[in-house]
Amino acid sequence: MKITKIETFRLHEHANLLWVEVHTDEGQVGLGETFRGAEAVEAYIHAICAPMLLGKDPLQIERHNKTLLRGYLGFNGSGVETRAASALDIALWDIFGKAAQLPLYQLLGGLCHDRMRAYNTCAGINFNSRGEQRRTITTGGTAPRTRYDDQVAFVDYPDELAQSLVEEGFSAMKIWPFDSVALQSDGQYIGARDIRRALEPFDKIRRAVGDNIEIMCEFHSLWNTTAALAIARELGQYNILWAEDPIKMDSPQALADYRRLSGLPVCGSETLATRGTFRDLLAADALDYVMIDLSWCGGISEAKKIAALAEAYQKPIAPHDCTGPVVLMASLHLGLSSPNAIFQEVVRAYLAGFYPELVTVLPELQRGYLLPPAGAGLGTELSAGLKARPDCITRSSGR
Repeated sequence: MKITKIETFRLHEHANLLWVEVHTDEGQVGLGETFRGAEAVEAYIHAICAPMLLGKDPLQIERHNKTLLRGYLGFNGSGVETRAASALDIALWDIFGKAAQLPLYQLLGGLCHDRMRAYNTCAGINFNSRGEQRRTITTGGTAPRTRYDDQVAFVDYPDELAQSLVEEGFSAMKIWPFDSVALQSDGQYIGARDIRRALEPFDKIRRAVGDNIEIMCEFHSLWNTTAALAIARELGQYNILWAEDPIKMDSPQALADYRRLSGLPVCGSETLATRGTFRDLLAADALDYVMIDLSWCGGISEAKKIAALAEAYQKPIAPHDCTGPVVLMASLHLGLSSPNAIFQEVVRAYLAGFYPELVTVLPELQRGYLLPPAGAGLGTELSAGLKARPDCITRSSGR
């Protein structure tokens, strides 16, 4: 079996997403995906990666992953090189599954879980589109209510939001009410009044549903350690499940200090790439939860190693999804086959919104749990409608 062609696809409407298809001479087509900087990743795939892969055996996945991920460029970050390597690695695993006629979780060791618990990230449908990156809502009760506009809801009516999630079977949710305050001081300072105001959603959620839902707090690495600790002193009363990226995640010592002094469990997340970064944070005793984004960390091959590393430190993993449907499928396969996976992130606004327009199959969500995908490989394909759209930009290398 040989790789004969590599194609990429991106849309103007969802401009942060990039899909890649790897074609073989035996008819299998592997699907991959990555996120942010789509045009730059597209260029890198065709200029650098395609010449390395065309004519090669797609089932030599580990060899290709080492070449693309651990090459001269990009081996110590989550930039263009790593994202390209990640998307291609996912596609090669998809080919492997199709060639073996088995779902990916079986190739990764088989089911460790019969279903995977999901939590809802309370984003709106435009949260991660171009121009809407990390958009912060401070509507003051004036925003129109639309189905699953959860990013508005967690500020304006968090009690109703929590109740609706519990009714749908979710047992955990993630919000980020401190982000707008961080923008005022560039994350250098927060006063008591702003802390109190940002804590209101936590208070309303606990009053509405008590401990029937776990709450994660996302900080997007916007705060310095001093300000983050000031927040933590007050946030602790709400018994949150984790504080995600509370500071810039490039200092193991600073993060370990935060974890020790804050008393809050720390989640290290999609901003981190490759096993070396996670190794350093775990060795510094700086993490409680390991979040992996398969399209940023180095693909399925690298994510499997990170999951095993986390298990060696007796830490659970919770794969990331606030990006695209292909990575969601790949992440679910990884989680189902990893003994230390406890959550799969989902965005119900995406699942009910644009995800169904992009792929043929999505994971089945039942009462807050995702079921194992059926079908070989990832178990999904790009929809024919996506490729036929007038705003779809297609680029091809090979024949």
